[in-house]
Amino acid sequence: MSIDLVSFLNQLVSTPLVAITVLLTIGVIMVNGWTDAPNAIATCVSTRAMSAPSAIIMAAIFNLLGVFLMTLVNSKVAMTIFNMVDFRGNSGEATAALCAALFAIVTWAVAAWSFGIPTSESHALIAGLTGAAIAFHGGLGGVNPGEWVKVLYGLALSSVLGFVSGFLMVRLIELVCSGMDRRKTVGAFKKAQIFGGAFMAFMHGAQDGQKFMSVFLLGIFLVGGNTQVEHFSIPLWLMILCSAVMALGTSIGGYRIIKSVGLDMVKLRTYQGFAADLGAALCLLLSSVSGIPVSTTHTKTTAIMGVGASKRISAVNWSIVKDMTLAWVLTFPGCGLLGYIMAKLFGLIF
Repeated sequence: MSIDLVSFLNQLVSTPLVAITVLLTIGVIMVNGWTDAPNAIATCVSTRAMSAPSAIIMAAIFNLLGVFLMTLVNSKVAMTIFNMVDFRGNSGEATAALCAALFAIVTWAVAAWSFGIPTSESHALIAGLTGAAIAFHGGLGGVNPGEWVKVLYGLALSSVLGFVSGFLMVRLIELVCSGMDRRKTVGAFKKAQIFGGAFMAFMHGAQDGQKFMSVFLLGIFLVGGNTQVEHFSIPLWLMILCSAVMALGTSIGGYRIIKSVGLDMVKLRTYQGFAADLGAALCLLLSSVSGIPVSTTHTKTTAIMGVGASKRISAVNWSIVKDMTLAWVLTFPGCGLLGYIMAKLFGLIF
């Protein structure tokens, strides 16, 4: 099942509930641009391989390409998120619960962004939807354990593989370039970083774009009373809309996250930035092909930690890491509880 642009616009104009659902979904995509998308270009900007405006434009283009090409080849991540929780039943109540989850996600993300902490919007999305589905069904019957367990796999992959890939990639580069004059390699690695940043932006679109587009379509289907949809196709207009909103979010509020990830956590040289980008992007590629929803924030930041730790443990600013880790740990229970409470509240109001 899918929806064409004309039908969507007609619903948007004629049905206020569609407009509310779309507005909240766009808000979630926007804060993803604030908090997740900047991670893809943080190292490019911090090592001065690219200026922030140029990096944002590049990220917008490659986010769109990632959304489009990966969705054509493999939309497993979107299907995992779509089927992770169950909103079958009364379509009006289900729509209210979904809107409550989206409201909770935006609230959580904006609070973290105000402190410059790069939370995972993937995990906020998963937690908020899960809390709302539990409230909607009055128990764990609203959760599909077969799909939800992939989230746990993703948590381990994004944290462990990100760190290991960053560590091994920088050691490999140092081994290959051990006999070279480091000053003469700076220019080459600056160009390589542009490739690495583009690759990261592509994989961010491939991963996170699919997650948020699936929720967008879920909201449209619920408002239309289609609560039994199990399979769908993602239209091109939605890919473009998702990428554009992400880029707008990055341009408005991304620098604070770029500073925390690319400047404050580890001081990177150009080759180190390239190692972090390439290692993280390869992990995201593996996860996307496998249909496992992982956090791009976790993957990129742990890859940077791995790069820093390859030199010495003290090269990593562990106070920044502690703040990030605390935010990550609190996201599942915190955003899940907020989604549950808001779903109960929205159910009473609407």
